Amino acid sequence: MENMTYEYAFKELEEITRAIENEAVSVDILSEKVKRASYLIEYCQKKLRQTEDEVGKIIKQMEGDSK
Repeated sequence: MENMTYEYAFKELEEITRAIENEAVSVDILSEKVKRASYLIEYCQKKLRQTEDEVGKIIKQMEGDSK
């Protein structure tokens, strides 16, 4: 996956969604935009899962330290 931030990916996804909803995307490039949106969704989901895992580990460590 590309080296980008979650915020950048989410913003690009919003822009693609808005363009498709407003029919500002030509039929000729629609499939490219949908593929890119699919990639961005996958990227964002992966980042969220990674962050959730990291936060979970930190919480477990904190709980272990307080005992």
